[in-house]
Amino acid sequence: MSFSNTKLDIDFVRSQFPAFKDPICKNWSFFENAGGSYVPQEVISKLNEFMISTKVQPYAEYAMSKKAGDEMDKATELFAKIINAKNNEILIGDSTSANLYVLSNALKSIISQGDEVIVTNQDHEANISPWRRLKENGAIIKEWKINKISGELDIEDFERLISKKTKIVAVTHCSNIVGSVNNLKKISSISKKYNAILIGDGVSYAPHGFPDVKELGVDFYSFSLYKTYGPHLGLLYCNENITKSLPNQNHEFLEGDYPYTLNPGGSNHEELASLSGIYDYLMNLYDHHFNDEKISLREKIGKINNLISLHEKDLANPILEFITQRNDLRLIGKNKIIDKDRAPTISFISKNKSSKEVSKILVSNNIATRNDNFYAWRCLKALGIDDEDGVVRISIVHYNSMDEVNKLIKALKKI
Repeated sequence: MSFSNTKLDIDFVRSQFPAFKDPICKNWSFFENAGGSYVPQEVISKLNEFMISTKVQPYAEYAMSKKAGDEMDKATELFAKIINAKNNEILIGDSTSANLYVLSNALKSIISQGDEVIVTNQDHEANISPWRRLKENGAIIKEWKINKISGELDIEDFERLISKKTKIVAVTHCSNIVGSVNNLKKISSISKKYNAILIGDGVSYAPHGFPDVKELGVDFYSFSLYKTYGPHLGLLYCNENITKSLPNQNHEFLEGDYPYTLNPGGSNHEELASLSGIYDYLMNLYDHHFNDEKISLREKIGKINNLISLHEKDLANPILEFITQRNDLRLIGKNKIIDKDRAPTISFISKNKSSKEVSKILVSNNIATRNDNFYAWRCLKALGIDDEDGVVRISIVHYNSMDEVNKLIKALKKI
């Protein structure tokens, strides 16, 4: 089916995800997507196929092994194209946390006594603690602090913080608590003036539209593939001009073979191969809504991103409006999505009940969500929120429906 349509066909989308037909899942409205998304049939089929016919050591000459290696390479190449990187600029590791830890271990080689490293208190801990550890190597850790009321990061504060001594800047593309999308392109431009390496965390951004890493101008960029409709893996984009000069973190015989030098142990074979299913799903989504086959892959991704963001905005804004109008609830972050300036990741607390109590009420109404600090405990502390009880977080992706939103708002009214 191929036709021009600028509104997301939610029935088509949900038909691609077996979870919505599963006896356990089908009676739930799933709003915990920021913790991990459902996967489309294409990914499941690729995984099954690999496990059945090619679950052998890859890259040998016999047929099953050769096919295994080809499928792994294909997935890597496709994801490189999706984010506009070279094949030798992405690695697939166990998780974002693991990838950034290994990267920090490599980057400590550029740190001298008195060098500065800038981190934020808005980030998920995965993009904070690896860089704070560089204090052990003589680095001075400088914290780019959020506004304690809005939760936002101010670019002017960053400009006052950065200096000629700054070697590394680590900042989230989108907060997993506040939901705001930070201007990574501008932050990159400022960082380059000081020759500082910029590490962007896209874990909470990528599920809502895969970025063009070259356009952003980042040196390293990470996100979790299990939150972008795939298996539990993490992707790290690595600017080859920097990576090729970093010390090897892998086996001695891989010296110089970047980016594998930053991926000790390598990727999980079957899960890596299944990633091409994400590409297949995206192309199914494109073909169902658009009929121009002559444009580039990145242009197709751009159209899909726009399609998704418009749908997500339509779902998120009624929830944001409802929470804003309630005197007994405190919304974290912007109260409306305009021009994709925030993700549909909505955190709030009740002034009368604990977040745990609110979460239990939602779960009792078959709303799948939870309360937590979601590894952004520094952010909650800065906002004056109990980081043990945390916030209630409603996280939407494009397969959520307006029926689910109405069900959520109805449940919130019971609080």
